[in-house]
Amino acid sequence: MAIMITDECINCGACEPECPNTAIYEGGVEWTWGGGTELDKIEMEDGTVIDGNAEQEPISDEFYYIVSDKCTECIGFHEEPQCAAVCPVDCCVDDPDYRESEDELVAKKQWLHAEA
Repeated sequence: MAIMITDECINCGACEPECPNTAIYEGGVEWTWGGGTELDKIEMEDGTVIDGNAEQEPISDEFYYIVSDKCTECIGFHEEPQCAAVCPVDCCVDDPDYRESEDELVAKKQWLHAEA
């Protein structure tokens, strides 16, 4: 499952540099698929293709947020999610809306970082 940042976030920014997938963004900041990954083009579920560097709408305007589709819970990089490890207020928690198995998280990491 992906990690999410709750509204208890104090906007300290400790989590952002720890994410190996660049899935964490400051509130109000647009995000990209390509940032921190090898993705240059993404085919969406409806078949449209978007540029990996195309800016996407922020998920939150108020506090740091995690793009669930880029979050791998640090699988393949670290033993535990680094955002949760460094968060001073414990607001980086499992996201119940995005449940994924370890195999799915490994596959996502490989997709994000173009590994065979």
